[in-house]
Amino acid sequence: MPDYSKIDTPDVLSYVFYPRDEFGPCPKYAFDHFIPVADSVAVHCRFYKQEDSWPWILYFHGNGEVVSDYDEIAIFYFKYKLNLVVVDYRGYGKSNGTPTVADMSVDAHKVYESVTATLKERNLRDDLWVMGRSLGSVSALEIAYKQGSQINGLIIESGFPSISSLIVRHGIATPDMNLDAITRECLDMVKMITVPVLIIHGEYDTLVPPDEAETILENIGSSNKDLLMIPGATHNDIMFVGLRQYMEAIRKLVDTTSPVK
Repeated sequence: MPDYSKIDTPDVLSYVFYPRDEFGPCPKYAFDHFIPVADSVAVHCRFYKQEDSWPWILYFHGNGEVVSDYDEIAIFYFKYKLNLVVVDYRGYGKSNGTPTVADMSVDAHKVYESVTATLKERNLRDDLWVMGRSLGSVSALEIAYKQGSQINGLIIESGFPSISSLIVRHGIATPDMNLDAITRECLDMVKMITVPVLIIHGEYDTLVPPDEAETILENIGSSNKDLLMIPGATHNDIMFVGLRQYMEAIRKLVDTTSPVK
């Protein structure tokens, strides 16, 4: 697992994280769940459930977003017969604590364990696809690497293989961060991921340029991998510019990687 401790500096953290403590009431088609990740620290997630038998996508959102932003977005997943569980990071929404990259990567595994346990406890379909949008790709890649065949597939949207490239691109790197080592560790991790993967990216994304998606595609160890580039889309409008393509690609991945029941 990459060692992010050297990049968790004030300058980097203020760039990487924009925590909002906003949250909305839980919709009738959802339920809330809190996951202890450290002493007196718990992260919040929301399970959006339409049908017990539908597949589940564990979703790590982008920076500046919170769980309740997905109260309406979840309905688009329902239209494609997909349930969704969205996770906040420390300091976001109803979650307490202070976010760091190191904690986010470690917390992802505790989130995965708690989410899968909750699905089983409630007698819900317990096979799972993991998805990370932008910043959330850090968490999603961690889970895909560590859990391996325990998950059915991986979806990376507007993401990157290593956060170090973004730190360099935005001019906040310092020599003592050892970014080359972090990049190498992240790429080594990506190469060990063998689950089916779908990568979705916007053609005109300037925040996380398309070459980041192409780097994931080139390096990921899966033999079942696909890159969907949404024409005309940028970083924050990708889902709605290419809504049909976006959702159909996710549904296709789920259909082709669902276990035989």
